[in-house]
Amino acid sequence: MNTTPQTREDIVDFLQRQHTEIKALFAEVEMATGTQRRDKFRELVRLLAVHETAEEEVVHPAVRDLTGGEPVVEARLGEEHRAKELLSTMDKMGTDADGFDTLLVQLREDVLAHAEHEEHEEFPLLRKELSDERRHAMASTAKAAEAIAPTRPHPGVEGSTANLLLGPPVAIMDRARDAIRNVLGR
Repeated sequence: MNTTPQTREDIVDFLQRQHTEIKALFAEVEMATGTQRRDKFRELVRLLAVHETAEEEVVHPAVRDLTGGEPVVEARLGEEHRAKELLSTMDKMGTDADGFDTLLVQLREDVLAHAEHEEHEEFPLLRKELSDERRHAMASTAKAAEAIAPTRPHPGVEGSTANLLLGPPVAIMDRARDAIRNVLGR
């Protein structure tokens, strides 16, 4: 099938679609109980981890090079670091732990505020200053980055250099842990 630039998803469309998926998963986690809640939370953890890796490896370096992009990227990296710390704590404590619900509300607020900042600060820069073709290529690159990204949050691994150096071994460990959890049903 031959696709035209108008029918292919660019990086902004790709990330906005994921923001919608993330919002829906938060709602599903909040409404679920027991093992369904645990499974939905793991799905949310995985999506957030691969989503942030793609942003850190593909989007932020491009935005950093744009006029006015440096402070925008630095602010987003700070938000990502705080969210990763919270998500890591929640992942370790489990969905049945006391205090999980309170942390889930905080995480949702932080993540949705982060997404809104991206949509109002980063995405307009990308649309204004990058060609359609470049944005489409970035979407393809982000999808490839997600395929090999860590599936858990790793606070301190923000930015393209850290992800390139530490991402592959961490991703292997995460995926092995995921496989073991699936086999054991935990």
